[in-house]
Amino acid sequence: MTAPTTDEHARTVVRASLARIAPGPELDALADTDDVRDRLELDSLDFLAFVEHLARSTGIRIDEDDYPRLRTVASAAVFLAAAGPS
Repeated sequence: MTAPTTDEHARTVVRASLARIAPGPELDALADTDDVRDRLELDSLDFLAFVEHLARSTGIRIDEDDYPRLRTVASAAVFLAAAGPS
């Protein structure tokens, strides 16, 4: 359980969490600015599993109000890096 300290580390954590939920060629082709739910066809339960994995793997509390900040790999990385240790 390690909170990301850099944007690059956060991107790695986000992609690893997505890989647990939606592995495959769609994930490989996912750009940092693509909407993860649309591009990977995640339903609400898949997205919740992604959020839960992010929270468990980083130790960062992620509330429902934060979900819009997890829309893309890039925005999720910014959120995690900002929420992590200074």
